[in-house]
Amino acid sequence: MSDILAIYPGSFDPITNGHLDLIERGRRLFDQLIVAVLTNLEKQPLFTVAERVEMLQEATRGVANVTVDTFGGLLVDYARQKNAQAILRGIRAFTDYEYELQMALMNRKLEPGLETVFLVPAESYTYVSSRLVREIYQLGGSVKGLVPPLVEARLQQKVFVK
Repeated sequence: MSDILAIYPGSFDPITNGHLDLIERGRRLFDQLIVAVLTNLEKQPLFTVAERVEMLQEATRGVANVTVDTFGGLLVDYARQKNAQAILRGIRAFTDYEYELQMALMNRKLEPGLETVFLVPAESYTYVSSRLVREIYQLGGSVKGLVPPLVEARLQQKVFVK
């Protein structure tokens, strides 16, 4: 049996402790895990793709079976290019499930051999999202415990009107 390669795609803007929880558990389920940062030109991210990749690389440094990459376009095309067998996705609430199920079914239609695996984050991270982290920080709130310290430091370097 060959190694099972999974892709954990997302914007990771910024990376949260919930993301790290899924990376840690995903790396134990799969032989190789690629954390793939989506390059979406239509969104206005807080961090550049290069900054997000750098933070993810730093957060996963020393983890032998995790790599960080970027992709644009269709996830199934990227998965084919990497010879991946699975996509890893996190589900925090029922609203996530509805969206993720639709995406998983479409990905299966486009690439029948590509499986989607859903993981629920640890209970302490079920309410954490990158969008909420950005909003809390931009409004002057503390994000301690929601993001790794390296992300907290990077957030402090950003200039916001508070």
